[in-house]
Amino acid sequence: MNYTCSYLINVQYLGFRFHGWQKQPNLKTVHWAIDKTLKFVCKGVRNKSVGVGRTDAKVSATDYHFQLFIDKKLEEDEFIKSFNKNSPSDIRALSIEPILDESFNIIQHSKVKEYRYYFSFGEKNHPYCAPFLTGILVDLNIELMKKGANLFKGFHNYKRYCTKPSEETKVEREIIECNIEENTELTASFFPETSYVLIVRGEGFLRNQIRLIMGALFELGKENYDLEFIEKSLNPKSDIEFLKTIAPSSGLHLHKIEFKH
Repeated sequence: MNYTCSYLINVQYLGFRFHGWQKQPNLKTVHWAIDKTLKFVCKGVRNKSVGVGRTDAKVSATDYHFQLFIDKKLEEDEFIKSFNKNSPSDIRALSIEPILDESFNIIQHSKVKEYRYYFSFGEKNHPYCAPFLTGILVDLNIELMKKGANLFKGFHNYKRYCTKPSEETKVEREIIECNIEENTELTASFFPETSYVLIVRGEGFLRNQIRLIMGALFELGKENYDLEFIEKSLNPKSDIEFLKTIAPSSGLHLHKIEFKH
């Protein structure tokens, strides 16, 4: 089904009250909210939206994109104003640009995604922190966790870092960057004095891969795992079973998407 025009729209959203991106029956999802907004903004004009990928329930995004197919040329500034006027307060449109390449497919187009997982440890956080970062109520060996994070960098077999992979799932992936730093970017008056962020960059990720990596690093920080265990978990021939610790979703943020030309 062909449409007259196609646009790439950049949005941000706080995922805490949504059941992920993908539409689901009787649940409020980000895609559902965006399409509901588009009914007002593009009233009476045939259109269809396609997201760049899925995010899980409560996962947020500071840089998300969707492709809008529509039977009308849009006034771009007016579209952004109208979208932000009609969208819920936890979704904001940043920009819109026409897609001139008819072969462009937002899902298949080559891109690098950067995810960030924010966390703290020690005392329980202020309740307002819940949508943004995970609080671990015991002390963590953060220096050991930093060393462990570096082990995930490179090309590895991530079959133990994927929820219910099928026989067809391509579990060998490359992670371009994986490190833990002190968080200085995402801040608020009610945040703990010190918090941290896991930064992960790659071209594609498996289902729950980053949350499972973060979960393994939490276990490492609690010294339930050691660095040798992390290395063995990336070896498909080792006797380690599937990992069970998955980090809470609300600490995870899709931070940036880079479309490759």
